[in-house]
Amino acid sequence: MREWKIKGCSLKCEGRTLVMGILNVTPDSFSDGGVRDVSVRDCIMRAGKMIDEGADIIDIGGESTRPGAATVSVEEEARRVLPVIKELISKHAHPISVDTTKPEIARRALSVGAGIINDISGLRFAPEIADHVAAHEAGLVLMHSLGTPQTLHTVTPVEDILKHVGDDWRRGIAEALRRGVHREAIALDPGFGFGKTFEQNIELLRRLDELVAAFADFPVLVGTSRKRFIGKLLNDAPIGARLHGTMATVSAAVFAGAKVVRVHDVRAAVETVRVCDAILTV
Repeated sequence: MREWKIKGCSLKCEGRTLVMGILNVTPDSFSDGGVRDVSVRDCIMRAGKMIDEGADIIDIGGESTRPGAATVSVEEEARRVLPVIKELISKHAHPISVDTTKPEIARRALSVGAGIINDISGLRFAPEIADHVAAHEAGLVLMHSLGTPQTLHTVTPVEDILKHVGDDWRRGIAEALRRGVHREAIALDPGFGFGKTFEQNIELLRRLDELVAAFADFPVLVGTSRKRFIGKLLNDAPIGARLHGTMATVSAAVFAGAKVVRVHDVRAAVETVRVCDAILTV
C-alpha cells in the first residue's frame, strides 16, 4: 500500500506516516470539550495551527463519543461541522476528514468539500454511508467498535480481540466494496478504547504488526491519543498529562506498520513520526 486515495487527491504513505489532527467542534468531547468556545473562528484558528505544525489531515468531529455523551440530531451535528468545513477549505484547501456515523452528515460534508468519512462503527450503524463515499470517490475509515452509540464504552468485551477486529474489518471492507467504494480509498482503525479492556488495548498495540500484515492492502490508522489506558499506565495521569505516553504509543504504532496516526498534539506527533520513519527507512 503506497497511497491512500481520497476525494480530489492521493496521500502518499510510502516511507512516511501521515498525521491526522483532531478538531473537536463539540462542547463535550472527552479530551478538550468545554475548555474553549467552539465558534467557527476559533475552530479555524486551531485547524490552521495544526496545519502549520504539519498535520496532513484535519479530522472534524461534531458529536462526542466519550462515555456517557448525549447523542445529537443530524441538524445539530450539521450546524457544528458544515460551516467549519466550508471556512477551512476556503482558507487552507487542506484534506478534511469528518468523524460521523450519520449518512446525511456524510453526504452533506462530502458535498461541501470533505475528502474522508471516518466512521467509528465501520458501517455497522449505517452501511449507506458507503453509498455517499462511493458517489464522491472519497476516502473511508472503517473503525472497529462494539455495541451501539449508547453502549460503546460499556459493552462486554469479546474474548479474542485480534480475531474480532480482523473479522469486523473484513465485514466492513466487503460492505464498502459492495456499495462501490474504491479499495484504495479504505483505511482501517482498530478502535483503541472502544469496547476494549485495558489489557486488550495493550495487546492490540503489542500485536498491531499482525493486523497490519494481514491487511497489507490497506493503510492502518491508529488513534491512541490521550486514551484512558495510557493514563492508567501513568499512575492514573489526567488527560492533560498523557502527552509523552501518547507519543510512546505513536512510536509503537509506526514501528508496527501503521500509516496514519490520529492525535490531538500535532507538533509532537509530527516530530515523533519523522524520527520513527527515519529509523525505518534510512
